[in-house]
Amino acid sequence: MVQHANPAPGAERQAQPAAAAQAWISRFETALPGAAGPLNGLRFAVKDNIDAAGLPTTAGCQAFAFQPAAHATVVHKLLGAGASLLGKTNLDQFACGLNGTRSPWGPVPNAFDPLYVSGGSSSGSAYVVATGQADFSLGTDTAGSGRVPAGLNNIVGLKPSKGLISTRGVLPAAQSVDCVSIFARSVGLAAQVLDAARGYDPQDPYSRELEMASQPFPAAFRFGVPEQLEFYGDALAEAAFEQARAQLRALGGVEVRIDFSPFSQAAVLLYESAMVAERYAAIRAFFDAHEGEVIEPVRSIIGKGRAYSAADLYEAQTQLRALGQQALAVWKGMDLMCVPTTPTHYTIAQMQADPVVLNRNLGAYTNFVNLLDYAALSVPSSIRPDGLPFGITLIGPCGSDWQLAELGQRYHHTTGLTQGATGAPLPAPAAIPGIRPRATVKVAVVGAHLSGMPLNSQLTERGARLLAAAETAPDYRFYALAGTVPPKPGLLRVAPGEGARIQLEIWDMPIEHYGSFVALVPAPLGIGTLSLADGSSVQGFLCEAQALQGAQDITHFGGWRAYLASLQVAPVPHTHPFP
Repeated sequence: MVQHANPAPGAERQAQPAAAAQAWISRFETALPGAAGPLNGLRFAVKDNIDAAGLPTTAGCQAFAFQPAAHATVVHKLLGAGASLLGKTNLDQFACGLNGTRSPWGPVPNAFDPLYVSGGSSSGSAYVVATGQADFSLGTDTAGSGRVPAGLNNIVGLKPSKGLISTRGVLPAAQSVDCVSIFARSVGLAAQVLDAARGYDPQDPYSRELEMASQPFPAAFRFGVPEQLEFYGDALAEAAFEQARAQLRALGGVEVRIDFSPFSQAAVLLYESAMVAERYAAIRAFFDAHEGEVIEPVRSIIGKGRAYSAADLYEAQTQLRALGQQALAVWKGMDLMCVPTTPTHYTIAQMQADPVVLNRNLGAYTNFVNLLDYAALSVPSSIRPDGLPFGITLIGPCGSDWQLAELGQRYHHTTGLTQGATGAPLPAPAAIPGIRPRATVKVAVVGAHLSGMPLNSQLTERGARLLAAAETAPDYRFYALAGTVPPKPGLLRVAPGEGARIQLEIWDMPIEHYGSFVALVPAPLGIGTLSLADGSSVQGFLCEAQALQGAQDITHFGGWRAYLASLQVAPVPHTHPFP
């Protein structure tokens, strides 16, 4: 049943609280009879530039509205997977904007503070997920519209590789760079929706069959961070990003500072070159006949597209290709990029007073992604001291969607955040479709291979990752071996009651690298089976008894770190012989 089909401005507000009214354009709960699949029981909403049969597509412009004869391909796929469609959501008109205030039905507020912008253009789609009105939603992303609203509302925004989800039945903003995006309150659900929605569509001129990476990023993944960061004076956002980078390092990441100029220069081309003509081309017939029906500043932005020639466009495309080549050189030093999803928050009043410049600022770390053909995932990171959300975006090469989801889910679950603005705890981590976990072996280390110790690189170079700190069963003696470089301990199993628990770390190593690691272990050390305090067993370092000649029994220290700490002597002050 249609509750509100394409209401006149203000009509929704009479039926619902103002914030909810500004998020929804129309309601129409429907499902495919008999459909069963992985999304059974889930409800979703779609941005109102995506066709849903039975509802008009307005793109935020009443004069443009039309009644589609069929669902967009992506909507049909999700209904076929068992989800039910709730209706259409508000947006920046013609998907032109990153702030959520450019709609004749009013600005969509932030889910945490209604004085602030929600982000756009997929503003309503983000709001209804953040507030729990829908389980997930669809947006579109040309310059960041599937990521900015996620970062500002404490939800996940999955922007897939271009061509992975069909855009047939989606009104384009700039067709060659558009993506259908997914909002959800957890990475696991967003990835599940992507798996149901993706697929080659020969009727979409930009659809393609993509080879998707199926292994997670390396355990010691390299994440690039721009050498120069801009937060437009927002100290809270700057501090939140420092915290996020520390958390990625705690997950095993190695931070790499990168030259961001190829990416920022590419971003400028989207609106400040002949490429803006693609926005005009998307609605040219309507725009030429009804230009006065388009609100500002959307009208001025789209209208700029008329001024460029075909030669101007080829020139801009060549510039983009050149910048893409420069960017490739940067990618050789990193596995993924990490940026703030947005560098700051703005109030609705601020945005309406300066709609072009502040909108551009929100896209400082988003505009280049589709132009350069990358995948991206916006993940909640923290709630700032002022109560507003902060999110980061993980960006990877085309086809890295599952890898980003695997890392993004691990990151999200370390934050301690709740789901959107609902206050509900995050669900348990889910298996990421398309990721085939590496066959691994668990290795326990007790001395020079511990994290931060001289030989730890022998683990990290082989893709091993730290799982946990633990202790042996109380059946071991621990010794500092004589004459070893770097200093090493020896662990010896003894009769029950004659030993103690010894601290260790458990690392998970890809099995294909295990043999080369064992080959590095010098006699009299070796690898055997260790019994742990919890009753389980793991492969780990042991020592032959004959190696203990001249060794110091250090069992009473309980571990190698405590022993090394005992060796630290306060330095003698150096007195210079001259006055």
